[in-house]
Amino acid sequence: MAAHNRLAAETSPYLLQHAHNPVDWYPWGPAALERARAEDKPIFLSIGYAACHWCHVMERESFEDPVTAAELNRDFIAIKVDREERPDLDQVYMAAVQAMTGQGGWPMSVFLTPDGRPFYGGTYYPSVPRGEMPAFRQVLAGVAHAWRDQRASVEASGDRLVAALSAGLRASATTPVVGAAPGPLPAGAARTAVATLEASFDPRHGGWGRAPKFPQPMAIEFLLRQLAAADPGRDPVALGMARTTLDRMAAGGLRDQLGGGFHRYSTDGQWLAPHFEQMLYDNAQLARAYVHAWQLLGEERDRTVACGTLDAIVRDFTTANGGLAASRDADTDGVEGATFTWTPGEMAAALADDTADDLALVLAAWDVTDAGNWHESLGRTILRRVRTDAELAESFELPAADVRERLERARIVLFAARDRRPQPNRDDKVLAGWNGLAIAALAEGSVAVGAGGDQARADRYREAAIAAAGVCCDRLLDAHGRLWRSWKDGRATGAGVLEDYACLAEGLLALYSATFDERWFRAARGLAEAILARFGDPVGGFYDTAIDHEILITRPKELQDNAVPSGNAMAVTVLLRLAALTGEGRYRDAAEAGLRLVAEVGPRHPTFFGQWLVALDFALADVDEIAIVGDVDQGATRRLLAVAEAGFHPNQVVALTATPASSEIELLGDRFQLDGRPTAFVCHGFACRLPVTEPEALDALLARRRPAPAG
Repeated sequence: MAAHNRLAAETSPYLLQHAHNPVDWYPWGPAALERARAEDKPIFLSIGYAACHWCHVMERESFEDPVTAAELNRDFIAIKVDREERPDLDQVYMAAVQAMTGQGGWPMSVFLTPDGRPFYGGTYYPSVPRGEMPAFRQVLAGVAHAWRDQRASVEASGDRLVAALSAGLRASATTPVVGAAPGPLPAGAARTAVATLEASFDPRHGGWGRAPKFPQPMAIEFLLRQLAAADPGRDPVALGMARTTLDRMAAGGLRDQLGGGFHRYSTDGQWLAPHFEQMLYDNAQLARAYVHAWQLLGEERDRTVACGTLDAIVRDFTTANGGLAASRDADTDGVEGATFTWTPGEMAAALADDTADDLALVLAAWDVTDAGNWHESLGRTILRRVRTDAELAESFELPAADVRERLERARIVLFAARDRRPQPNRDDKVLAGWNGLAIAALAEGSVAVGAGGDQARADRYREAAIAAAGVCCDRLLDAHGRLWRSWKDGRATGAGVLEDYACLAEGLLALYSATFDERWFRAARGLAEAILARFGDPVGGFYDTAIDHEILITRPKELQDNAVPSGNAMAVTVLLRLAALTGEGRYRDAAEAGLRLVAEVGPRHPTFFGQWLVALDFALADVDEIAIVGDVDQGATRRLLAVAEAGFHPNQVVALTATPASSEIELLGDRFQLDGRPTAFVCHGFACRLPVTEPEALDALLARRRPAPAG
């Protein structure tokens, strides 16, 4: 067996995991496709990602097996793709697998004609038959037989599937639901969306739907926006859904109770047993949601979760070059969740010194028992908070403050002990779009904790956001405004897709608002201009790939949000924010044309269109446009800025400079200082107020947009 295959020359950790398989793997590219055509062999396309548990299982069972590999190499051209590097390929062929089987997931296993048309596929195949699932070698034999002896049928199947995929894309993504012509957006959309969310809400455990249960940060953000509205005030239904979901997720095994941060999703309906991989995009979006909840509701528990998650991003995801890694694995040494679960004995050993007296309290707080609670590993416990501090205080006859102090001391000790265990592998590639989401969370987190007086944390979050933004702008963005998808080992790979341009632009705009360094505004605006020039669809919205992207069997255009916001929804969000900062009508026009594609369907399916609802809320709002002229390091300027930054006000933009004549932000144009003092200008609903220099006066101008107190 060769020491390695062609994947050894790649940078993706997922591809490198397979570099020593006996399978004659190719990366996606001309060499593989040309060989398939030359030898007239079908392609076996396997798509996965480094943190995927079942991807590892299929590798161990099949791709490391010499007999299976020999059959693959004999009858197929085998191509391995990292879905995180090539979301365009993943999107196109996942749609094909879903059309063929009614479901999808990873690892994705799809068979293609030499010219890339899919004709058969599925997800994980076991090495031996299990229930109704055939063995992978049976699948290989059946497909090889069909290719040899039923070629006409196979080719016809591929033709029909490609035609169906293309028609489906046209029907779902290029034909506006309510027409792309100018016209009013639906003002009642928010009420419809809240009612729809209520219908599928789990009032006991929070969240929407049944097991497996996924976090829905975009739906939560939409609900928080409803709570932030001054008129008609707080919606008790929206408040109940947001509050319950935030609390139950934070208390469950979905959250890393010792280290902060969140795992991918819960395999059950109560947030207990997670799929243990940790994704940058989940932690970024959830951190941002908890930051906003804290700003809005003032609850210390939200601040704790927000800061714990942001701390975890900085600690666990920062790469050597300052970028943020894509993910941490679900497995440790081949065992899912091994790093994160405990027995009572392990806890007793870890707490044997200063905190030994707190063992009973700790076990009760985090539900650690001899029986355990994880069916995958009997006797081991996934930590979760099943009792509040107040309940523990009553049970152990301690003051609540004492309980909090003891548990925090124990958490630090236990985390240090856990940190000495073997750790999950980390996928160190820096993805533009996912970094954009994290930059936004870190930037907004820095503003929030700074306003709360924790300047050391604020500085740490802001510096991490700046470092990640620097990597993305310096390593992934070229002089012509084209963005690469991934950076690792000194190489940029993969053309950026719409998600990358839009999510990075969102992060850079948030970073501008946290630093008022116009470098980040310029870069965000450049990305938005590239979206308009290279991704636009004349009927409204945007394609997911640029006009000069590699030609695939279809040009994808996804409208639904998934684990990350759809590129379309985030592009619309960015364009609306830029329109408010610049007054550029073409940004607003492009955003509204995109919104009309989903204006009717989005409110009826809010868990699939959460980011769209966030964008629609902004589009329908009378946005507060706040321009401040002053030195950001000057005390009087900071006092004005503190008024604008206090609380959660999602439908506002803030621009600040000491030199408006040289600013590139139109909102700052022709602004000035009154009597040489830092001055704030407020425009609202296309009408501007008189400039003010005192924080109290600015507070009075903005007071009308404050929500009623909670409760």
